[in-house]
Amino acid sequence: MLVLSRTRDETIMIGDDVEITVVDVRGDKVRLGINAPRTIQVHRKEVYDAIKRENAAAAKAGIDDLSGLDAQARRDRPRPEG
Repeated sequence: MLVLSRTRDETIMIGDDVEITVVDVRGDKVRLGINAPRTIQVHRKEVYDAIKRENAAAAKAGIDDLSGLDAQARRDRPRPEG
């Protein structure tokens, strides 16, 4: 792990496209500004972990888990007015 010291308004570059700027420091909290291309997803670690868990659970869904989905979709589909 690389450990860097930065003060308010100083920036760290990751590659050529990602800038992380120290916006504010209050007590034990640091506010960071992250400037990255829209193609790069930026999440807090706890959100990232939750996304990974949900994706893993969805990948484990078997055919039995989806058996009633088609019938449900047909029931929920709006009918054309005529």
